[in-house]
Amino acid sequence: MSASLNGRTALVTGASAGIGEAFARLLAARGANLLLVARREDRLRHLGNELEQAFGIRAEICAVDLSRSDAVATIVAATERMRLDIDILVNNAGFAASKSFLGSDWSELHAEMQVMMGTVTGLMHSLAPAMKARGYGRIINLASLAAFAPTAPSMLYTGIKSFVLNVSEAVDMELKPHGVYVTALCPGFTWSEFHDVQGTRELTNRLPAFMWHDAETVARAGFDAVMAGQPVCVPGAVNKTLAYTSRLFPERIRYMMGRAGKMVE
Repeated sequence: MSASLNGRTALVTGASAGIGEAFARLLAARGANLLLVARREDRLRHLGNELEQAFGIRAEICAVDLSRSDAVATIVAATERMRLDIDILVNNAGFAASKSFLGSDWSELHAEMQVMMGTVTGLMHSLAPAMKARGYGRIINLASLAAFAPTAPSMLYTGIKSFVLNVSEAVDMELKPHGVYVTALCPGFTWSEFHDVQGTRELTNRLPAFMWHDAETVARAGFDAVMAGQPVCVPGAVNKTLAYTSRLFPERIRYMMGRAGKMVE
């Protein structure tokens, strides 16, 4: 899909690498101005300069730690200071705690929930009213194939991504009549820095190649889905099959399947 976004402005969180960077490049190529959000200011500035030169768009940056309770207010203040009307919101930033539930500091678990639940919901709640008033908006929230899967011992990630899936559908139901579309993007295994940061690269490298997608493919699938008004996007035939079949198991069986997973110490 080659929809033009000339005159539109997009906000992308987690834009410094991986799927977030892929979204930034895709949106810029279609003419959208950008507000790039992540912690690493140097990477944001380098990417913004590159996209401005390549596509002639305006690329602003906002370096902020999304685990902070004031992150949403900081971002909203930046949009007002820069006089940006956000038409497209990509809530991409995320991470997973690397230890067991009780083995993790509360600060790490709280940060995980804040980034992928508090900030995601807060940005939607802050930016969607203006989208509704203008009669146009596109919101993509990064969920995961894990949102459909049985949970595993110690994992908050599965529950968090289930929340993202459910809240995306709920907000889409409310806003779609007003021209604002919300899509939960639920990729499976994606080549990005995520697995390096979590220390799971060696494990994931053992998986067959057909289970993987690159970040550009995932971003393109999510963009096409939200432009078409699809509330849920699961990229790839294999992932679609896994998402569907996982929901067919009774809860007792799903629980037993989850318990069979390895405890993270």
